[in-house]
Amino acid sequence: MVNYFRAYWYLNSMKRRAYWPLEKLKNHQRQMLRQILKHAYETVPFYHEIFDKLKIKPTDIKTVEDLKKLPILHKDDVRRNLDKMISRVYDVKKLKTVSTSGSTGKPLRVYLSEVEDEFRKAKHLRANIALGQKPRDRWVTISAPIHFREVGRLQRIFGIYVPRSVSVFDDIAKQFATVERLKPDVLDGYSNFLFVLAKEAEKKGCHSISPRFMISGAETIDDHSRSFIEKVFHAPLFDQYATVEFERMAWQCREKNGYHIDFDSVVLELIVKDGEVAHPGEIGEIVCTSLFNYAMPLIRYSVDDIGVYYDEDVKCKCGRTFPLLKRIEGRSDSIVVLPDGRILLPLTFGWSMEFYKYYFEIDQYRVLQEKLDLLKLLVKVRDNCNVDERVMADELIKHLRSILNIGPEVALEIKFVDEIPLDKSGKLRKVISKVSGIS
Repeated sequence: MVNYFRAYWYLNSMKRRAYWPLEKLKNHQRQMLRQILKHAYETVPFYHEIFDKLKIKPTDIKTVEDLKKLPILHKDDVRRNLDKMISRVYDVKKLKTVSTSGSTGKPLRVYLSEVEDEFRKAKHLRANIALGQKPRDRWVTISAPIHFREVGRLQRIFGIYVPRSVSVFDDIAKQFATVERLKPDVLDGYSNFLFVLAKEAEKKGCHSISPRFMISGAETIDDHSRSFIEKVFHAPLFDQYATVEFERMAWQCREKNGYHIDFDSVVLELIVKDGEVAHPGEIGEIVCTSLFNYAMPLIRYSVDDIGVYYDEDVKCKCGRTFPLLKRIEGRSDSIVVLPDGRILLPLTFGWSMEFYKYYFEIDQYRVLQEKLDLLKLLVKVRDNCNVDERVMADELIKHLRSILNIGPEVALEIKFVDEIPLDKSGKLRKVISKVSGIS
């Protein structure tokens, strides 16, 4: 059962820490890091073995920079060693489990204590409150059922921060009708589904959905889609970055000047190919260490996403001192790698498509890379499209070769489809690649 007084205390403490001087924040983070490392070594068999194998002790890791002495952990490592990753301090039968959506076909369980679950709930709300969410706002979330948020008894009785959930697996007409009926003050969902919802609103000429602001997550979003969503719903759209394993980790405030990293609850590293930390402006693999999950510590865990740091000197006008990510590019398996070594990010395709001659005849698209020398594009056209598909395909291939400088060594195939399927997590991903470009 959630202890709401404790969760409220967490929330207020977190709100204050967002304005601490950076050096005080760094000291706090170092202290939390040392505590979790000591706990992991003493109570978690997996980490005890790792430290002993490397012939190091937790006291050898005094700073965030020292974390590179430890290996990067991947999802398969956790799956293979799950029983050894839970702290002996806890009774596993009393722990709560959350599961990743299994977009790779292999879901992953993460164990949480009651205290850690309360901490996560408070951490999630901190970002929303920073955007202006009020306790009794009508908060509507569009996501996969696996991510529907639990609502406690007291939450429901007093109507405080109660999310109303809409399933992405409902057809768009049902989604639209539900959201319209709920009349959200805060509309929260996967970015591509907010786009689809906005398309439905435009088609119906409907203006009854008018939130004060919107929150997107789970997928990157291109500038055209963002502008379209904001125009249709007459409200600003803010991005947040979260994973099931760590909950909220980085988020845009109302200034939209990058993403504030939750510096007091996570160590977020960006790692390049040689294992070093990325420089500001350089793309790196996101590797995280939780500072609060004592039941199942995750230390230097790769979340399979990529991002870009801002320079530490860049300060946000909002006054919060948390360091900033400049961009979050999404999943590492959403990166297209070309034979010449160049990488194309999902947003690159979004920007490129905006200049395509028949872009506004396209309802949805997906780029698939199954081999280094083959790109397939699935295209769903608008219902009233009157352009010949062969003409569209020829123009699209010509356009992509030109704007992205793709030579004949890469085959481009266009396939017109009736629907773009969701992945197993309920996301409508625009780019899926089976060719790795980061690791």
